[in-house]
Formats: sequence, structure tokens, C-alpha cells
Amino acid sequence: MSGHPQISLQLRTFTDDADHDWSSTLALGRAMDVAGVDRVVVSDHVVFGENPDAYANPAVGGIAGGRQPTGPDGQWLEPLTVLTALAATTTRIRLGTAVLLAALRRPAVLAKQVSTLDVLSGGRLDLGVGVGWQREEYEAAGLPFERRGRLLDHTLEVCQALWAQQQAHYDSPELSFQGIHLMPKPVQAGGVPIWVSGTVNNAVARRLSRFGRGWIPWGPARDDLAGAIATMKDAMAGFGADPTDLQVQGNATTINRADGSVDLKATVASAVPLVAAGVSDVRVTLALPGDEQHAVDLLTELVVAFRAATR
Repeated sequence: MSGHPQISLQLRTFTDDADHDWSSTLALGRAMDVAGVDRVVVSDHVVFGENPDAYANPAVGGIAGGRQPTGPDGQWLEPLTVLTALAATTTRIRLGTAVLLAALRRPAVLAKQVSTLDVLSGGRLDLGVGVGWQREEYEAAGLPFERRGRLLDHTLEVCQALWAQQQAHYDSPELSFQGIHLMPKPVQAGGVPIWVSGTVNNAVARRLSRFGRGWIPWGPARDDLAGAIATMKDAMAGFGADPTDLQVQGNATTINRADGSVDLKATVASAVPLVAAGVSDVRVTLALPGDEQHAVDLLTELVVAFRAATR
């Protein structure tokens, strides 16, 4: 792992409240930026079917015991649009997806959107991707759910070709082109960093080996991060990759006091064993005050405590 551990938060861009004030959501993103949080991430669902219980089925990519945070008619903002708004209203925080269902987008159009956002944000974008769990989203996009892994790989192949090559060429069973120019290129050297979500398996290890700067562990991998990281790095090495600088996301445990307030010291203490296990990006989940300045104050205290505990 290179550099100091980073602290990240998810910005909730989904709700069952049809009258939610989205300006307050953007204000919380600004508060994270001001307070010194390293990365803010947003999640993705394009559409919902009427079987949200499938989220609890690991066989289709869900997580055992998991529960969707909204019903099918919940409000879910499109993540790249949200990150564009945040890019315009923040100055230093990194902006990420956790995770984008990248295969649902046409690859060349996604490459253009992501490159544009990287340029407008001054090179602050991280693209976290995954295959998802919901068959209905693929059906609504006219795509076969059973081929979602290959569709994701294809999407990433096209994006990286268009980002890296001045006269891009690409050939696969899904798509062929040559002499294609996509401008502007991403600001970041090597293109926008890709973080791959998934469990410990050969498909995810191969995807990380080909595309990934970072891994977002999913399912059982989150229960034994030290073991999972070692196993994943071994698998990546088996595919010819050098996993030495693999970045890994892990979730701190939020500790609340008896009165319901968050115990920041105890919460950041839970990050220490994660960092020792090889986690480079510690995700903290906590309820934030609606008032922007109060949120800045709480987050500043959190960041200071995190730095002290992990450096």
C-alpha cells in the first residue's frame, strides 16, 4: 500500500422521500470537502424491478442478509450527474462511484462522460464499477444479465482504449472500430483510476489484474479482510499482475453512544486493524447534521481523529 490511509464517506443520493431537498445533499458534499475528507462516493441504480429481495441473494451478486435501502419507487440520482455537480462546488475532495453499473451504459459514451468529468474536476475522479445484482436493470437496457461480467469487461476495454490511444482501435466479438479519436483525454496519467467491486473469485481477480487500481471487497470478503486481501493478491499474481500497490476499501464500524450520538474516537479506532490488514481507503458511515456548518464541524473532528489514529 502506498501513501497514508484515506478516509471516505458515501453521500446518500437515494431516498424514499419524494420531496427530499437535494440542495441539502449537495451541501453535505461541500461540507466533506471543507472538512478534509479524502473521497466522497455515490451509488447507482438506473431502474428498479419489483423484486428488491434479490439483493439478499448472493447467487445473483447480492449480499446475504442485505436489504435495499428504498423500495422500487425510491428516488435514485444518476451518479455521474451528481459528481459533476460536486465537481463544480468542491475543490479538493476525490469523487467516486461505489459502484457504477458501467455495463448498462454504451461504452464510448461512458468513456466521454468520465473523461469530461475528470477534466472538469481537475483529475479528481475514481470510477468504482461492479456487475450489480438486479436482472431487471439489464433487461431494461436490452442486455443479457447472464453475460454481465463480460459486458463489464467489454465496457472497461473500450474506455481504456479510447482514453489511452490517440487513434484508438478496438476489436472484440461485441464491437470493432479503428482510427477513432476521443477528446479530451482524462487529466490523470493512465486514465481514470478504476476500482473493481466483487468477492474473491477468479473473474474479479482477472478484472482487477487487467483494469483495477483498487478493490472494493464484497460479500464474505469483507468479513476477513486480511485473509481476503492476501488471497486476492495471490490470485492477481497468478494472472501476471503486480498487486503490490493495490488499493483496498474497507468499512469502519460506526460506534454510537447511549444517547445515539456517534463516538468518533471509538469509530476511528475500528479503522486501525483495517489499515493493518492492508486497507487504504476507510469508509465511515454516520448520520450527518442537516446544517452545513454543523456537518463541517463534525466531519473536521472525524478527520482529525482519523489522521491521529492511522498515521
